[in-house]
Parts: sequence; structure tokens; C-alpha cells
Amino acid sequence: MTPSSHHIGFISTRFAGTDGVSLETEKWATVLQRLGHQCFYFAGECDRPTDQSWVVPQAFYRHPDIDALNRMAYSGSWLVTQEARAAHPEIAALHRDFFSIYVRPPEMTRRVNELKEYFKKQLYEFAHRFSLELLIIENAMAIPLNLPLGLALTEFIAETGFPTIAHHHDFHWERQRFHVNCVGDYLAAAFPPSLPSIRHVVINSIQAQEIASRHGLTSRVIPNVMDFDSPPLGPDSYTQTVRADFGIEQGEYFFLQPTRVIQRKGIEHAIELVRRLDLPVKLVISHASGDEGLEYEQRVHEYARLLDVTIRFESDQVRDERGITNDGKKIYTLGDIYAHADLVTYPSSIEGFGNAFLEAVYYHRLILVNNYSIYEVDIKPKGFRTVWFNGFISEKTVEMVHQVLKNPALAQEWAEENYQLARRYFSFTVLERRLDSILADCFGQQI
Repeated sequence: MTPSSHHIGFISTRFAGTDGVSLETEKWATVLQRLGHQCFYFAGECDRPTDQSWVVPQAFYRHPDIDALNRMAYSGSWLVTQEARAAHPEIAALHRDFFSIYVRPPEMTRRVNELKEYFKKQLYEFAHRFSLELLIIENAMAIPLNLPLGLALTEFIAETGFPTIAHHHDFHWERQRFHVNCVGDYLAAAFPPSLPSIRHVVINSIQAQEIASRHGLTSRVIPNVMDFDSPPLGPDSYTQTVRADFGIEQGEYFFLQPTRVIQRKGIEHAIELVRRLDLPVKLVISHASGDEGLEYEQRVHEYARLLDVTIRFESDQVRDERGITNDGKKIYTLGDIYAHADLVTYPSSIEGFGNAFLEAVYYHRLILVNNYSIYEVDIKPKGFRTVWFNGFISEKTVEMVHQVLKNPALAQEWAEENYQLARRYFSFTVLERRLDSILADCFGQQI
């Protein structure tokens, strides 16, 4: 049976760049379009086609208005509490020491409500403009980086009964920065909400357990995927200069850290490994710090100097598309450089799933991976062959890396086994089957 064509609206704070939410959204849209559906996008930043997009700048979580709200919401600062109390002179005489310190300024509440109403109006216009029949909310009702948007989405869905797939990548309880806050009522109402027309989707089985125990919500697990049914193209003439451009000399090993420079990526472990291997190695970090500040990047620089390890930060030369930098250097895609790496380091302590892991498998690379919780529960039991460690680099870890680097045939054998496993469990075909099932549920018909 040929599937019916539906108009589907993706909604998030940002659809741009190479963050996990943007990448997975693109994969979902690709599969849905293969099934005959049309996709449209609502976000604060958006690099999708303009005739399919509805851009509302305040929806971006780093918009100045939203930044200001987040500083108050999650500061954990006594100063914010004092400001909030000072704004309530009418109850000053009632104050007692045992009153909650987690109070918010009334001006913040007013501003959240103003933005919520503005977003709700924009959502109605978005739905009408593109004749939407289904919403897919990408993380905007899970991680509370735009409180008014999450509240607006909850009210919009409650008022319209729109069939909705809430695709959750990160929850607020998984991030320490959100634990102390003055917005518990907002988190309870909308992150995530409990509404009859919402089908909740999480990316790992631990999240499924947590959303059930914390909110009483059932969910389906759809892991991150890649198109393992379409193997990558081999290196071409453009990429022959990758190693030279990154300063990797003849006889040196190329270790690739294909992540942003943020604390939970555990880059110190990769630096320590390089130091202890006693081999000629250069460690290349492909991404910049992003939206989480520069302190950790400084820490990485300092740690590398302490251990006398050469690292190269190459975010200027690793982008979404090939090109030339302002100073005339080649720009490569991440796919261009994976094929030249001798080892992909993935020592994260926390991941929602693991896009970089799947990318390394896709490009047939040897992988070093920290045994983070989702890897232990949802990935490793499938039988993947990696060099893994439990929170710290041991002598056994060093010996195993040394052994596999010196035995390319073994590394290739592992890479091929991993690719076939990923094709079975994390391919577009798997995603298509699961989306098919959810859409049939949403529309009450066989798709």
C-alpha cells in the first residue's frame, strides 16, 4: 500500500549545524520524506529551506531574552533569591527563615508568560501556514533551555489536540546545572508534559525507565541511527592532504576526537592515553567549545601542556561543507577526515546515545570508548568490538590500544563486525519501521 502523504512540522530551538538534535532531525526527515511525507520546521535558528521554515528568533535558546531568563532560573544564587524577595515588599512582614529560598522575581514570571503567549500565537500561524497534520517536538519539551517555548507547546497541544511525537534527547534531571532552580512548576508542567495526544519517544532504555518512574509516562525507544544501508564513499583526491594539513608527519598516528570541547566529553582521557602509549601520536579535536564557554577548553590546553602531548584544535578546517578558510586552508567535512584516523577517541562520561560512536562505526574506524551508562546498557551488549575503559585509563587499556594499532588486520576485522551490527540495529531501515508504527498510531490507519 502506498503511504498517504502528511504535512509534518518539526519544532525545536535550533535546526542548524552539527549538534545531535539537528543531525537526528535531518535523519528523521529523510526517512519521512522517503515515506512520502512533507516536512516543515519551526525554530529560532534554521538552515533548512526557507520555503519550509518558520523562524522565530526568540525560540533560540541563546537569544538574549531567553539567556536572561535562564540566568535567573538556574543560577542557584542567593542574589537572585534576594532580588525576588525585594520585589515582594507587600509580604516582607510575613517572611520567615523557613520560607523557600527557591523563589523567582515576579518580573521573570511576567516575561515568561508574555513570551509563552507570543510563541503560542506563532505556533498557530505555523500550523495554519503549512497545513500541518502532525508535530514532532525535538527536545523542546525535555531540556528546559527555553521555558516559554516548552510551556507554549504544552498549551498549544492541549488546546488543539494535535497528534504529536515528543522526541526527547536530554532531560533536565540528567544535567546538574538544572538541579537548583526557581522554576519547578514549569518543569513539572511542560518538561515533559502529560497529554493524551502526545506519543513520547526517547533515545535510550534508561530514559524510558526514568520518564516512567518520574512522570508515569510510557515511551518508545528509538535510538540514534545512520544510513548503514548506504556505505560511505572512499577517500577521494580532495582528502589526500588531510594528514599533512593537520600536521601529522610520516610515521605518526592520527587520533581523532570528533566532539565539541565540553567537560562531559572527557578529553583528558584521550590526552592521558597519548602520553602513556609511548608512540608518535597527534590528537586532533574537530569541534570548538560551542555554547558552554571556554573554561574547559583552557583546561584541555593546560592538561596537554602538563603531559607534553601535542593536540590540534581544527574546528576552522572541519565544517559541514568543503571550502576554503579566510587564510586559504582547505575545509574538510567530518566524513572526510574519519577515513584517515587511526583511532577515534570517544571518552565521554555522559551521552544521550552516541552519534560520534555511530559515525566512527560507519567509517570503519577503531574506537576507544568510555563505558558510559548508555553504551553499557544499549550498545555494548549488541556485541560491538571496541577498546573500552571504566572511567579511567588503565595499563590494560594502553596495552590493548597498542596491540590493535600494531595489528591493522585485527582493527579492520573489528570495524567490519561493528558495521554489520550497526546495520542490523541502528540503520535507517530500523528507524523507518519504528516511525511507520508511530504514524499509524497517530493517524489511526495503516500507513
